[in-house]
Amino acid sequence: MRRGRILIFVLLIIVIGLVVGFVALQQFLQRVTPEEQAPVYVNVYIAGQNIPQGEEITQEALSTMSIPQENVLAVMFTEGEIGSLLGKSAKFPLDPGVVITESMVGESAIPISGPRWASLIPPGMTAISIPSGRLRLSAYAVNDGAHVNVNACFLFIDIDPAFQTALPNLVASLTGTGFSAEGVPLLSLGVSNVGPNQGRLELDPSVQQPYYLLPSETQRPRMVCQMLLQDVVVMKVGNFPLDPNANLTAQPAPPGQEQQAITPPDIVTLLVSPQDSLTLSYLILTDAEISLTLRNPSDQARQATEASTLQFLLSQYNIPVPAKLPYSFEPYTIGFGNLNVTLPNDTTTVPPQ
Repeated sequence: MRRGRILIFVLLIIVIGLVVGFVALQQFLQRVTPEEQAPVYVNVYIAGQNIPQGEEITQEALSTMSIPQENVLAVMFTEGEIGSLLGKSAKFPLDPGVVITESMVGESAIPISGPRWASLIPPGMTAISIPSGRLRLSAYAVNDGAHVNVNACFLFIDIDPAFQTALPNLVASLTGTGFSAEGVPLLSLGVSNVGPNQGRLELDPSVQQPYYLLPSETQRPRMVCQMLLQDVVVMKVGNFPLDPNANLTAQPAPPGQEQQAITPPDIVTLLVSPQDSLTLSYLILTDAEISLTLRNPSDQARQATEASTLQFLLSQYNIPVPAKLPYSFEPYTIGFGNLNVTLPNDTTTVPPQ
């Protein structure tokens, strides 16, 4: 009996010890577990009102917004950096609520002369406008701020170096009319308004007889296409506002009014170097075909390309020259058009954005 009671007491003591140890362990773990910290917010400066481009930034034009500390970027202005923001000028028109960053402000307020969008041109660059269209703008995928490559196609012909005119030359008749008193032959040059084209003399190998060849048509130009400029920024597609103080971005239609259809743009303005602007001016005046290809704005790579000619196409893509066969297709058709072709939708307007 006594041994049984002792065993029961020992078991009770062990159970009680385990319970007490479990409770103590739970309290210890809760004590050492770090408590969840509340997120820390930081006040950053935003535009409290409309700040026009070039206007000095003052305390009255600013407001603050609280954002989590982990979302604060180094280019933002916090409350402790107000001294670095006041007195500077806005590089762009700032709408209320826009978080102000270092790239949006200049060193000091400078009066702007001319249109406001002139300050959007980076130093050392210039803006030039070139003709455009639906095919030249990648079906209007190219828009304001897009990064593009500029392709150009040229037509080459042979010319007379002295006359600087297209070959072949026109010919005139030169005949003799007798002799002078000194025995010198007198020649007469007959010139007509429209004479035959200059040809060439060849010898027929079959009958060994010479004959004179004349061209059956005017000279066919030789085309070459090449990518001239890479990673060019589009400043604007279409015309600029006539008001120099207007904004470049289109304003939404007031409530209750329908957005008017946009006229398809026929011009595009690019940001290029002064030397490239001269190149584009030359291409425009020589009626070269210029087209823009859209590229990813994060792609900074430069690609070396080979000019595309008829010889390049035949060799690069393994295109054989068709053999002269005694049969052909019916009906006979030829021609594929070019960038000057008018597409069925060219007369329609661009749908509202």
